[in-house]
Amino acid sequence: MILDRVNNPQDLKILEMSELSALADEMREIIIKKVNTTGGHFGPNLGIIEATIAMHYVFNSPVDKIVFDVSHQCYPHKILTGRKEGFTNPEKYLTYTGYTAPEESPHDLFKVGHTSTSVSLACGVAKARDLRDEKYNVIALIGDGSLTGGEALEGLNNAAVLGGNLIIIVNDNDMSIAENHGGIYSNLKLLRETKGQAEQNFFKTMGFEYHYIDEGNNVEKVIETLQKVKDTDHPVIVHLKTIKGHGCAAAEANKEVFHWIIPGTLDTKGNYTPPSEAAVEDYNSITKDFILEKAKKDKNLIVVNPATPGVHGFTPDFRAKLGRQYVDTGIAEEHAVAFSSALAKNGAKPILAIMTSFVQRTYDQLSQDLALNNSPLTMLVYWGGLSGADATHLGSFDIPLICNIPNIVYLAPTNKEEYLAMLEWSYEQNDYPVAIRVPAEPLTSCGAEDKTDYSKINKSKVLEKGEKVAILGLGSFAGKAKEVKEALKQNTGINATLINPVYISGVDEELLESLKADHSIVVTLEDGILDGGFGEKVARFYGNSDMKVLNFGGKKEFTDRVPLEELYNRYHLTTGLIINDIKKALNMEKIHVHN
Repeated sequence: MILDRVNNPQDLKILEMSELSALADEMREIIIKKVNTTGGHFGPNLGIIEATIAMHYVFNSPVDKIVFDVSHQCYPHKILTGRKEGFTNPEKYLTYTGYTAPEESPHDLFKVGHTSTSVSLACGVAKARDLRDEKYNVIALIGDGSLTGGEALEGLNNAAVLGGNLIIIVNDNDMSIAENHGGIYSNLKLLRETKGQAEQNFFKTMGFEYHYIDEGNNVEKVIETLQKVKDTDHPVIVHLKTIKGHGCAAAEANKEVFHWIIPGTLDTKGNYTPPSEAAVEDYNSITKDFILEKAKKDKNLIVVNPATPGVHGFTPDFRAKLGRQYVDTGIAEEHAVAFSSALAKNGAKPILAIMTSFVQRTYDQLSQDLALNNSPLTMLVYWGGLSGADATHLGSFDIPLICNIPNIVYLAPTNKEEYLAMLEWSYEQNDYPVAIRVPAEPLTSCGAEDKTDYSKINKSKVLEKGEKVAILGLGSFAGKAKEVKEALKQNTGINATLINPVYISGVDEELLESLKADHSIVVTLEDGILDGGFGEKVARFYGNSDMKVLNFGGKKEFTDRVPLEELYNRYHLTTGLIINDIKKALNMEKIHVHN
């Protein structure tokens, strides 16, 4: 194999062109095998292999700096920069993260996993270089719909007038995670159709020198153009037409499905069989049923999603049924929040579905465009909670971010019936912006309709009345709270009070005050970081009293692919460790409790 002779980018420079093309085929084969085994980003990496080989053939990394956008296109880069064992040796498959990581290699400048950042980062790298009068190339690789992100446009706006060497490679595969949305993609389509010759050219309008490569999956063609722009003394755009999933027939035919795959998506012969359509009820399915039923009756309903339909189960069929009542804003969460706020202000009924990790980009819009204007929309927050995810895609920061903004009501359902009742109330009310933390665990049902009046803000539910210890299990940790209560009674005889807080954004002061009469410890459990979270609100309430408060949740830190079991032990979130902490607070003799 040619790959056996390539251990770093310098090894590419002595290969023949025919060998570079053969190398691309070898890399494609091992990426397909590895990702189909472990799961991960599939189509984006297959489509950028040839361009990655070309970049490392022409430029001199790590002296020349390559900045990846999102970095889910970085697998070929990792293979060429000393980490190929993570793709060739099954025992090493999980050695390296799925994103660029400076701790892994000097060829990775940034730890990046969110979109639209590469041009801004590259601008900073280039400007710092110029301040020191140094000479090297700075390359930003952006694609997969990232140009819809506001930061990408801000970066381009700055880059166009920055001066100095800056090479921006636009990987145009005509896709985001799903299909592209936005006016800029109309121009990219025109440029592809005219092979870069159209007079109407977004990049030239901004002032960039522009180069178009029609055969972006041809190593030689890409090398030819990159050699022309290497060592440029001004910002240039290289517009690269590629095929997402290139070289895998199933991925080319099912681009949305193969953006990111689970293990075993392809069979042993490389074929793909769509999963069975057998109905499996989960939070995604009941959400879609709710939306479709409302849409039949209310033409003002509109679903807004910033480019992640798969996260919410918003299939092409579902999107087609909604028609004009569904809007994909592209990878533009900030716009999605402001857009939804304005929809609500003008009489529409927006349901904004957004992934927890990406809510982080919307803080100012949540505060200013939404909450300050008190627009009554429904925001569904998905995948919240502690997890073993990459550092770039943690879902543990949404509670402090959202629950401390005035006017926003943040709800934490514990089962199907609560979730549907919260959805119904949120959709029909006109007094608040409401966020609902959609449970990330399998759907549970209590079997009885929830008739709670959620307009009575910050009223908790006492599920079981006890004494001495009160346990508040927020949202997805309701089950854990019940386990703690049962284990505490078994091991100490204490019959604790069990409470469902319901509201993340506030506390039930009347209930908390009443607990002072016959309780000495209040325990809070939340599936997120503690700093600025729900538990601290409870602790603050009791700050000037004799009540002891134990807050259980995550530490404020970036974890990276740490197993959830390990995190639970680290944060004392196992039943046994929680009980031992309660017993210690009660000055009781420690009794070992199995986790």
